[in-house]
Amino acid sequence: MPTEKFTFTGHSGATLAARLDLPDGPQLATALFAHCFTCSKDIPAAKRISGRLAAMGIAVLRFDFTGLGHSEGEFANTTFTSNVADLVCAAEALSGRDMAPALLIGHSLGGAAVLKAAGRIDSARAVATIAAPYDPGHVMHNFDDALDRIAADGRAEVELGGRAITIGRDFVEDVKAESLGPAIAGLKRALLILHGPRDAVVGIDNATEIFKAARHPKSFVTLDDADHLIRRGADAEYAAEVIAAWSRRYLDLRAPAPPPGAPEGVTRVSEADPDGFLQDIQAGPNHHLQADEPESYGGTNRGLTPYQFLAAGLGACTSMTIRLYARRKGWPLDHVSVDVTHDKVHAQDCGDCNEKSAEKIDVFSRLIRLEGALSEDQRRKLLEIADRCPVHRTLEGRIRIETALSG
Repeated sequence: MPTEKFTFTGHSGATLAARLDLPDGPQLATALFAHCFTCSKDIPAAKRISGRLAAMGIAVLRFDFTGLGHSEGEFANTTFTSNVADLVCAAEALSGRDMAPALLIGHSLGGAAVLKAAGRIDSARAVATIAAPYDPGHVMHNFDDALDRIAADGRAEVELGGRAITIGRDFVEDVKAESLGPAIAGLKRALLILHGPRDAVVGIDNATEIFKAARHPKSFVTLDDADHLIRRGADAEYAAEVIAAWSRRYLDLRAPAPPPGAPEGVTRVSEADPDGFLQDIQAGPNHHLQADEPESYGGTNRGLTPYQFLAAGLGACTSMTIRLYARRKGWPLDHVSVDVTHDKVHAQDCGDCNEKSAEKIDVFSRLIRLEGALSEDQRRKLLEIADRCPVHRTLEGRIRIETALSG
């Protein structure tokens, strides 16, 4: 996906660093992502979710809060309230580019922040939280042994995630005083809550409280054994898939007119796992699939193989063609199904092949089941009609594949 460096002015006047992940094609909507406490915009979960949304035409802005990552400012002077203000600033910066965010996504404390900020972002139509606390003060358990020092000295350095972070007294007092209940009850946006029941940092009871406080439409999806930071790639991919599928219902993702010479639009295939074979397949904003190879061939078996996709296309087209003909004729066809298998055989073993050679050829075999009170003549005619399936004709006809490099 194309990624653009993006900067904007935060709540304190400091310049905040961001990445704007853009669709490799028409942009249909914009999302704003808030990262977890003391994390950065570049955590794996944020990158994976942004990439998945960009593949379906949604641009995503992920940024470092004041004093974190590549953003200016001093984290010790920030609070939960200032994080919320930074989110509003980010939304305003996007609006200034005619990219007002329709979807807000927040991870951990970033999830609490988007719940609080949503009421101040008019363009937002949907909110998704990942491992978010119901009580923002929950984050203090990360440094509760330093609370006395913070209270006495105004700030203290603590170690979080293997690095030193300075926490200020204002932050502690602000999160202790914060209550998300009213903001969640008055959200007036669709809400998706994702949380792992084995989350040892922010317990699953937080998701329960958020769900109870929210009004419909609201949804909860478990992340099973995912950890709090969603470190495993498979967990991040699952969260991305769920958010992408759910958001379609609430975002106005109108596909642009197809380009000339491509009546069905562009089908984009993007590598999802450079160490294996997993591929993301996006056909417009509403249809997403995955392709892969079996584990025995070095894949992870998370999608159909390329030949299975070919078989699926042939089978689907065959079934549709039979149904269309029976419908036009008014015949009593109750149900049709098509089993398709693929194999390679020697040409001389293929009785219907035009060319005889020692080379192997691809053979797709169809087994068609027709249910209903059909006569034998009707069944024979429908079997004949199966061979008129457009994909069948394409596979048996002359095919030219044109290939070029982009850029």
